[in-house]
Amino acid sequence: MRIGGPDNGSPVVLLHGFPQTHECWHGVAPELARTHRVVCLDLKGYGQTSAPKGDNGVSAYSKRTMAQEVIAVMKTLGHDRFAVVGHDRGALVGYRMALDTPEAVEKLAILDNFPTHVIWEYMATNAAFTPHWRAYAQPAPAAEEFMTTVQIEELLRNHTADGTFAAFAPAALESYRRSWDDPARIHAFCEDYRAGAGPDPKADRADIAAGKTLECPTLIIWGEKFLGHGDETPTEVWQRTFAPHATGVEVPAGHFNAEESPKETTGSLVAFLNE
Repeated sequence: MRIGGPDNGSPVVLLHGFPQTHECWHGVAPELARTHRVVCLDLKGYGQTSAPKGDNGVSAYSKRTMAQEVIAVMKTLGHDRFAVVGHDRGALVGYRMALDTPEAVEKLAILDNFPTHVIWEYMATNAAFTPHWRAYAQPAPAAEEFMTTVQIEELLRNHTADGTFAAFAPAALESYRRSWDDPARIHAFCEDYRAGAGPDPKADRADIAAGKTLECPTLIIWGEKFLGHGDETPTEVWQRTFAPHATGVEVPAGHFNAEESPKETTGSLVAFLNE
């Protein structure tokens, strides 16, 4: 975890995705910290956090559980209400925070992801859509055996716009690789995805059935070369599900917006957070 910015700045927590750590925000956080109190947090099982053994995706790594853990950390830091910026898995935790504990989330920015239940709906009709979700959600030890360092590196590279590691700062990439070398973290990653196949979409469907929507202002950011190819824009997906009033910005990137397009991503976030 890293914290920066003025003590009296409006607080914002930045949540990374898979297979990264809080280091992914190195090109974004300094600019936000000019006016905001910025908290760059590692999700449970990632980076510098603990990686406890899971329960086969039942609850320990559910986004509902992880959301409450982030809220608890922010309260410990003295922030009862704050903005949330989440990429990939961090976006899933972020919108679950805003749905379950709306009084804590002032604003929400979702980077390059859809609601969990929508991911599985797309996968049901298109086998080529995020197939790693299904592979990583296999029961232990199958997923853990599949998720090798070589496999993760290939996924990371293939999710960039240019198919290389060029967008990743060497120090950040080294931080990610340290996590991939730890069997306890590999297990945590798989538990994260197993929860993403079980309790997470179940919670989504229950909230959709109840007509629950996000109360806070919501910004959707996505990469032109990743989620920019669908029949629906990411903004349209969120508007028809949890965020009817969401606004959206496409940036020239693959999946890793903050590292592939730091200038455009930062500019969009600054404008949104300062509205």
